[in-house]
Amino acid sequence: MFKSIRNALKVKEIRMKILFTLAMIAVIRFGTTVPIPGTDVAKFKEWFANLTGGSDALGIMNRFTGGSFESGSIFFLNITPYITSSIIVQLLTIAFPKLEEWQRDGEDGRKKLTALTRFLTIALALAQSIIMAITFYKNGALAVQGQPFLVVQIVAALTAGSAFLMWIGERITESGVGNGISIVLTVNILSRIPSDLHSLFEQFVSGKPIARGVVSGIIIIAVVIGMVVLIVYFNGAERRIPVQYAKKIQGRKTYGGNHSEIPLRVSTAGVMPIIFAMSLFQFPGLIAYFLGYKGTGVWATILEYLKQDNWFNPNHWEYSIGLVVYILLLIFFAYFYTSITFNPLEIAENMKKQGGFIPGIRPGKPTSDYLTSILNYIIFIGACGLILIAIIPYFFNGMFNANVSFGGTSLIIVVSVILETMKQVESQMLVRNYKGFLED
Repeated sequence: MFKSIRNALKVKEIRMKILFTLAMIAVIRFGTTVPIPGTDVAKFKEWFANLTGGSDALGIMNRFTGGSFESGSIFFLNITPYITSSIIVQLLTIAFPKLEEWQRDGEDGRKKLTALTRFLTIALALAQSIIMAITFYKNGALAVQGQPFLVVQIVAALTAGSAFLMWIGERITESGVGNGISIVLTVNILSRIPSDLHSLFEQFVSGKPIARGVVSGIIIIAVVIGMVVLIVYFNGAERRIPVQYAKKIQGRKTYGGNHSEIPLRVSTAGVMPIIFAMSLFQFPGLIAYFLGYKGTGVWATILEYLKQDNWFNPNHWEYSIGLVVYILLLIFFAYFYTSITFNPLEIAENMKKQGGFIPGIRPGKPTSDYLTSILNYIIFIGACGLILIAIIPYFFNGMFNANVSFGGTSLIIVVSVILETMKQVESQMLVRNYKGFLED
């Protein structure tokens, strides 16, 4: 890895992309320190602390926004509207044939879907900004009360902040090292790790007997390293399907007859199942707390089931039913996301047109059925890996109250994005080498 980075820095084009990405990251971190206009930062933090004390959904959102929630910055919404709009657009491609056609229409179709995602992001950011601004106004988080015009300023600032982050993500994708939106999310998560490490140190090491503190530190390090190793293993695991191409004789020359492989990744859906499931679990809690819901009854019980702090809690085992629902959602979204990104029938038809076939399998529909059966098998293995990595932090949180931002979800996102970014940098270097060879 370090050798790849060193080689990349030697190439001027790649070095400029890396520097551009670092500059954009610096802008993101600076933006998290710029307060929302018209808010009293001290009152805002006090109000937010009271809300977070009863909602792990808000705590999770604070981690994924790099502390922008807690500090009340103009990046308060961060890229959550973009992630939500991306999920909605992907779901709509199943319901609307026109959008599905765009998805299959190559570069032009992708541009149309990207434009739709942008417009939907602005609409969601505007709607969320209005809700947030009214909530700030009602809860006395503004510096000056009795000035409704401040609400308009807050709405404009929050919407612009979210749109600006979306623009930065796209610029990183185009002019930087790629994976722009994912890098923005990763930077937000990484920014919270130092404070979480300090919290763990204060909770399990500081002030404890030396032997107990050392053992606690070793366990924490071992768990984190073990999870990283698991994530790297599942990211690289794949099932390779051999493909044979028929020989063609034209005149005195023979074409084809070569071999290739179809790599089916175990984690075909990547981190998307976790992001989808987390979004669904966070939404009810966010709505309830920002609307000031403090009632009882069935809705309050449902919110308790959705709280991840209650899972594996020895005093509230009944709330672990929420964990079962979360696991089922992870499995469902693993299959769902793969179904909209990987089409076995299309691959089988393309292979048939090119004279390719899987040894022992007839071309056409039998090939499609074979790929589907293999895919269903490895998706389940990948989903089990995601579940294992995701629930380990919840276990330690419920049993030992070790609540940190670099849990399973965060580690999967961070490690996956870093590995994918490294692959993109290596592929850019490879393309550059090919260009140099052809020019010579």
